Amino acid sequence: MGYDLSVLPQRLFGPDTARPGFLAPRWLFLRSLGLIFFSAFYSLAFQIRGLIGPNGILPAESYLAEVARVFGAQRFWFAPSLFWGSASDLTLVAVCIAGMFASVLLVLNICPRGMLVVCLIAFVSFISTARDFASYQSDGMLLEGGFISLFFAPSGWRPRLAILDSPSLASRFLLIWLLFRIYFESGVAKILGRDPEWRNFTAMDQYYQNGPLPTWIAWYAHHLPHAFHAATTALTLALELVLIFAVFLPRRFRIALFFIITPWQIAIILSSNYAFLNYLVLVLGFLLLDDKFLARLLPSGVRISSGSESSSITLNQEKPPTRWKTGFRTWVQCFFLTWVFYATSVLLLAMFTREIPLPSGPVRALEPFRIANDFGLFAVMTRDRYEIEFQGSRDGHSWTAYPFRYKPQDLNAPPRIYAPYQPRFDWNLWFASLGSWREYSFVLQVERRLLTAEPDVLALFAGNPFPDEPPHQVRAVLWQYWFSDWKDKRQQGLWWRRLQVGLYAPTLERGPDGKLDIVEWPGEPARPSLDQ
Repeated sequence: MGYDLSVLPQRLFGPDTARPGFLAPRWLFLRSLGLIFFSAFYSLAFQIRGLIGPNGILPAESYLAEVARVFGAQRFWFAPSLFWGSASDLTLVAVCIAGMFASVLLVLNICPRGMLVVCLIAFVSFISTARDFASYQSDGMLLEGGFISLFFAPSGWRPRLAILDSPSLASRFLLIWLLFRIYFESGVAKILGRDPEWRNFTAMDQYYQNGPLPTWIAWYAHHLPHAFHAATTALTLALELVLIFAVFLPRRFRIALFFIITPWQIAIILSSNYAFLNYLVLVLGFLLLDDKFLARLLPSGVRISSGSESSSITLNQEKPPTRWKTGFRTWVQCFFLTWVFYATSVLLLAMFTREIPLPSGPVRALEPFRIANDFGLFAVMTRDRYEIEFQGSRDGHSWTAYPFRYKPQDLNAPPRIYAPYQPRFDWNLWFASLGSWREYSFVLQVERRLLTAEPDVLALFAGNPFPDEPPHQVRAVLWQYWFSDWKDKRQQGLWWRRLQVGLYAPTLERGPDGKLDIVEWPGEPARPSLDQ
């Protein structure tokens, strides 16, 4: 007896009424997603002017002007952004506020689909124009997860659990597919990257002190025995390459996986400040659960009775959508979710071979929107920790450091926990420290802005050591950092030790006429000094 293929679109992309359902996990996930979006916009609101404002480090206005010159009419697809109309300070902050407002409404379950649209448009507007400050995998994760959630979320202004608007199989699968790829592709990248640290089970020995912004808990984890670090290395590979396949197995295996990855992500959150990345991976894990499992754990207002159609919310409170709306939404889902699944599948296959006999156009078309991504977290481990410090001087001999808000600098200050807040300026300086100033030219732009005492850029620092008059010279010095040992911490209260390496970027000087000149190039001999 043949299978009627005409029912396949409705089966995959229409409401899934099978039991146990996923109404309660959806409710939890969307509320959590709203909080994550809020954290992203809240972080930007305090930084966006200094990052890409007209007087910021990498102004969006000049970048968009160059994009328009090169791409012409295609510029709106290459850089989808609200800032084409204006990239003034007022517009930048207004978009962040709009994103925060929409994310709060998403948390309150008010017009979830509409609020997701606002969050996505606002966030991609920043990602498309921020260049170096929006090159993180976490940004792609949030945009991809948010876009798929458009089809996962219920419709309506105040849907509550939306019992008559269950999520489709395809939308839930694509979110699970995202969770799977984050883990599996990161594991594959570790193997294909051929980093001996993973092969020798030493990848975690220096991990805690060499990450972008470790916490005080990382200091204690770093001093655990090698056996612990080797075991966590093996567990990381096992989870990412083997255990994560449980997302596709029957219910009991998915629930068991939830209780593995949840404490795993919490441990990462406590020991590292990876912004909202691990929070997003954590809440994606909620989708491994179902209504039956959550029946006794949630408040009565968001509880679904296990194995039945009944709910604490009566059915007559909801009106079923009209037939034409259901059909239209089904085919819209079919088009976009199939497109995303195709693009992400091609990207996954490309990790194993570049000779894929499949069209790449659909993949390239989605690149500007960052809703179909590939991942590869910690493919190669960082073996040393370097930090860039900006210093100013009035005479070229006595130098004063600009204090950072979040980066290690004060050797006696314990590293803090502030994720999901994301200090993009501090983050990017960590990445820049692993390369050269020619690769990360924004460092030189910071020097220029400090010489002219731009308030928006100075606001990215914890303070201004030259409040009366800007310095005449500014330089970027490179330090190597290590966690202190138990003895130094007990006797001197030190959390860090550091050694000055030398200049990172050219030293700039502001002349009497206001012209900026280079007075010293990096690479000239410097006298190392151990700062304790």
